[in-house]
Amino acid sequence: MRIEEELKLDYSDVLFRPKRSTLKSRKDVNLLRTYRFKYSKNEWSGIPIMAANMDGVGELSVAEKLNEYGMITSLTKQHDIKKIKQNKNIKKIFSNIALSVGIKKEDFLNLDKVLKEFSFF
Repeated sequence: MRIEEELKLDYSDVLFRPKRSTLKSRKDVNLLRTYRFKYSKNEWSGIPIMAANMDGVGELSVAEKLNEYGMITSLTKQHDIKKIKQNKNIKKIFSNIALSVGIKKEDFLNLDKVLKEFSFF
């Protein structure tokens, strides 16, 4: 057994201190952000909240709803090209979708097919 003696922190060691603001109400908060990616010419604007790639969460129906608010959905790795193409709103929501991939060769082949099919972004 190895005993680690370095200092470890947990949530009780973290203090969030509010920042002063000129806003009068929480409704005045603007969550919209634009990100420019360092190693590409891509840019993304939206609300930086992402739905997880879990069953029942990372689904196309969730992606459609979150897209209305500029949020991202990580699709589960079970979304193959056929399932994605069946969605009639895919072109509209694709910029707010993250794709998940497994570790098997067929998982990477599926990802490759999806990216080639939807290279319109």
